[in-house]
Amino acid sequence: MGLLDKLSGWLGLRKKKVNVLCLGLDNSGKTTIINQLKPSNTQAQEIVPTIGFNVEKFKSSSLSFTVFDMSGQSRYRNLWEHYYKESNAIIFVIDSSDKLRMVVAKEELDTLLNHEDIHNKKIPVLFFANKTDLRDALSSVKVSQMLCLENIKDKPWHICASNAIKGEGLQEGLDWLQDQITQSYQNNEQMNDQA
Repeated sequence: MGLLDKLSGWLGLRKKKVNVLCLGLDNSGKTTIINQLKPSNTQAQEIVPTIGFNVEKFKSSSLSFTVFDMSGQSRYRNLWEHYYKESNAIIFVIDSSDKLRMVVAKEELDTLLNHEDIHNKKIPVLFFANKTDLRDALSSVKVSQMLCLENIKDKPWHICASNAIKGEGLQEGLDWLQDQITQSYQNNEQMNDQA
């Protein structure tokens, strides 16, 4: 690392690179959420179901995000685990209007959290209880209860009610995620300075 890199790091001028996995069942709104988080001039006008995965990049004030938008179709969920090791954060999207598949979402979440590459990592997990604008949608509190999120004790987590099409709730979630990641980087830098 050169002197200018160190100086810009100390001054907070260099953006930290972050790998984020965006996971959830198919049709939960993952791609629409990621599209809304990108700058408006780079947003897609039409969203199609993700086959395999997409990679999107965007920047916030202090972080440079690489988001892996993973397909939630059952035949592609086995791809998720290949990206766990390099992830710095997880966005898990739930269709809060799909009560029938809430059990499947919980099973996938449990599998994720118990995977050897995630279990011991203290990475932040942001949950979007999406599609809260739909008539029979569950509240974020009810989604949290159904997924037993209160049992997650070893990772910071947060749940936001969202409407991805209108962009509602997304900035709140991204702000929380950015704060968690920044805090994690600062803690790691302090530990490295002490070593």
